[in-house]
Amino acid sequence: MYNRVRRRKVAEINVVPYIDVMLVLLIIFMVTAPLITQGVKVELPKADAEPLSKDSKTPLVASVDADGQYYLAVGTSKNEPMSAEEVATLVAAHLKVEPETPVVVNGDGAVSYDAVIQLMVLLQQKAGVPSVGLMTDSLEK
Repeated sequence: MYNRVRRRKVAEINVVPYIDVMLVLLIIFMVTAPLITQGVKVELPKADAEPLSKDSKTPLVASVDADGQYYLAVGTSKNEPMSAEEVATLVAAHLKVEPETPVVVNGDGAVSYDAVIQLMVLLQQKAGVPSVGLMTDSLEK
């Protein structure tokens, strides 16, 4: 009779094929990433605007409706149409009392992009707002 030597079973996973697959995927992503980030060329309005920093206080909301009328809301206050200069004056007065209050612009989808940018520039230059943000709706409804 033959004496058989029993070998112990090895419980290891060979990871070399997984490393090969990961390297191939890395190369594919490196090649395709610059192609994905290309956008459509548009002529943007000229403005000197800065992004909004996150803050926990209730923001001032300067709005432009589809007709181009301006509104200003603080929290849940009711608002009426006003001129752009009135919005800038009220925002400047509020920021003198509470300088850390964030200011955001809520533009209607039908209003021109230029009107929204002009409101943002007005808030930064005439009202002294250090940063202005844009409000958006979520895609889920």
